[in-house]
Amino acid sequence: RTWDMKALARVIVTSATYRQSSVPTRELLQRDPENRLLARGPRFRLGGEMLRDQALAVSGLLVDRLGGPPVKPYQPTGLWEAVSYNGELTYEHDTGDGLWRRSVYTYWKRSAPPADVQLFDGPTRESCTVRRPRTNTPLQALVLLNDETYVEAARALAASALAAARSPADRAAQIFRRAVSRPPTAAESATLTQLAGKQLARFRTDPAAAKKLLAVGASPRGRDGDPAEAAAWTLVAQAVLNLDEVITRR
Repeated sequence: RTWDMKALARVIVTSATYRQSSVPTRELLQRDPENRLLARGPRFRLGGEMLRDQALAVSGLLVDRLGGPPVKPYQPTGLWEAVSYNGELTYEHDTGDGLWRRSVYTYWKRSAPPADVQLFDGPTRESCTVRRPRTNTPLQALVLLNDETYVEAARALAASALAAARSPADRAAQIFRRAVSRPPTAAESATLTQLAGKQLARFRTDPAAAKKLLAVGASPRGRDGDPAEAAAWTLVAQAVLNLDEVITRR
């Protein structure tokens, strides 16, 4: 059992020390500003692989089958060609389940690592990395708002809410609860329903924009029914998936 890392990780994450709130009191900050006494839980932004897997899991797209060959999920075009001699290697993403498998199965080219992981401080694997740095840059927000994986996940999450609830408040609660693991407050619910109404009015007057948004990604989920409504709630789901409470481990 000494070298059973899975058992050790389970002991750590289920311990009372690890599961403490990450919100300190003023007195505790003065006494132990660096948390050397482990009197509060850890607080950090999730890594690139965790963020991707979380978005897929929350949306219901994640394929959690164990084992198998590596897969090639979505990736911006031209990255492999930029680092290949004469551009002879071209990246072609998978179709079907390969797009939604866990990040641990992602095919990794050392000269061109997965862009979304690298932007969230993932290593290049050219040398050993003892500890990853954590940064906060505008590019990270652009990934979460525009990357094909996250837009598609938001559409699938919105589709589940549209199928499960009729009222805007109930739909907002469905999306929020699945992503944040708690019900929204009255103010949060009002903000999300207001956003849904505003975006619905916008897409009613611009149906082409709604269809363009719903066309992102290979999954068919969320493409049936009213395009304007699906697009509006997709943006609501995007807003929720980008909340600090969702992308930060507290």
